[in-house]
Amino acid sequence: MTNSYLFENIQILEKSGSSLKKETVLIKDGVIKAFGKEALQNAELSKIKSQKGKNLLLAPCLVDPHSFLESPFSRKEENIYTLINKATFSGYGQLGILPRGDLWRDQIESIISLKAIKSEVLIHLWGGFSLSGKGITLSKHADLLRNGAIGLSDDDFMPPIELLRQGFLLGEMKSSPVLFAPRDKTLQAGGMSRQSVDTLRAGWSPDPVESETIPLIQLLELHKQYPETALRLMNISTSDGVSILKNASSKPMATILWWHLVNDNSSLAPFDIGWSVTPSLGSPRDRVSLIKGLEDHVLTAISVHSTPLDDSETKLPANKRKKGISCYELVLPLLWDQLVRKSGWEVEKLWEKISFGPSKFLGQAEEKLSLNSKRWLLFDPDKEWFQSKEEKHLNTATNKPFKDKKIIGKVIDCGLINQAFQND
Repeated sequence: MTNSYLFENIQILEKSGSSLKKETVLIKDGVIKAFGKEALQNAELSKIKSQKGKNLLLAPCLVDPHSFLESPFSRKEENIYTLINKATFSGYGQLGILPRGDLWRDQIESIISLKAIKSEVLIHLWGGFSLSGKGITLSKHADLLRNGAIGLSDDDFMPPIELLRQGFLLGEMKSSPVLFAPRDKTLQAGGMSRQSVDTLRAGWSPDPVESETIPLIQLLELHKQYPETALRLMNISTSDGVSILKNASSKPMATILWWHLVNDNSSLAPFDIGWSVTPSLGSPRDRVSLIKGLEDHVLTAISVHSTPLDDSETKLPANKRKKGISCYELVLPLLWDQLVRKSGWEVEKLWEKISFGPSKFLGQAEEKLSLNSKRWLLFDPDKEWFQSKEEKHLNTATNKPFKDKKIIGKVIDCGLINQAFQND
C-alpha cells in the first residue's frame, strides 16, 4: 500500500501548534524526503510523477491512549501482530495497552515479553495497579515501571478507594501516570444505557448517572489530597461528569471514548452492536456536553478503547456478551464527519484530541512530520467505502459497528504500514 508520491498543493499539518497549510511534498518508499522546491527537484531526478493534492491531508500519526489486548500471542480475534497491522492501516503510530488479560500485566515478565516486540508502532504498556485486577493487593509498582510500564492502571471500573489511597500514599509511581475509570459496577447494576426515554424505548436496563459521578467525585477528592500524583481519568461519558470535572479545583487529564462522540442512545437500532460499550452510551445531551468538554479542554484526548471479540462472543445478545467494540479504521473517518464536517472543527483541533493530546496523556513524545521519517498518514476525507471481508488485515475481531453502511473518509496510506507485521 505504501508508495512513492509527489504531491503538489496538498494540505499538510506538520506538528502540534502548527497551522494547516498547502505545500509540495516528496515521499519516496514511504519516507518523507523533501518539501517545497526541493521536493520538485528530487522527484524529477527520481522520475516520480506529480499528483494533485486536492482535498488530501498529510498529517502526523494518531495515538490511542488505551485499549485492551487480552491475549497478545494466542487469540484469533486479536493478537499483537494483527493489532499492529490494523493500527497502521488506520493511521495509528502509538498504542496504549491496558493491563487486563488472560495473564494480567501485573508482573514484570508479562511487561518484558511485550516490550520485546520490535515495531515502529510504539506500544505503551499500562502495568497493573493491583494484582490480577482484583482491587485487593497492590502490585509491585516500582518493578513494573522500571521494566517498561509507562504507568499504572486497573480494569474499566474503579478499584476500592482505600486501595487507591494506599497506592498514592506509597508513591512508587512518582511522576508516572495512573489511570482509573470513574465507574462503579455496583451502582451500574448491569445497566446497558444511561437513564433516558430512549433507553426505556429500546428495552435496555438503565445505567444511572451516579455510577459515574460518585466515583469521579471520589477520585477528584483523592487527587486533592495527593496532587503530586499524575492521575488520569478514563472515558468520561456523561454531561454531569463533564460539569463536575470542569468545576473541580483539581483537573486531571481525561479521555473520552470515540464512539460517544458519534452516537448516542437516541440514534441506534435495537440490535446495533454499538449499544454494548463501557461506559454506557449516553443521551444526546451527554454527547453535546462531551464535544463541548473537548472544545473547552476539560477533556484531553479521544480513546479508541478497543475491546476485540470473536464471532462466538459477538453473536450473543447485547446484554449477555462482553462489552466493547473494536474498529480502529472507523475512528478518524467518523470523527472527521462528526467534528469537522458537522461541528465545524478545524483540523488542528481534531489532531490535538486524537494525536497530540493522547501523547501528553501518556507522557510520550508527540507525533510530527519530519524529513527521513515514516511517521505520517495520508487521509482522504471524501473517499467512500464499505467495510469488506476481503480486508483481512482489518477483520480479526468481529464486534465492529457500521457494517454494510457507507463510510465517507479513509486513511489511504501510512508510512508505517511496511513496518507492520504481516500475519499471513
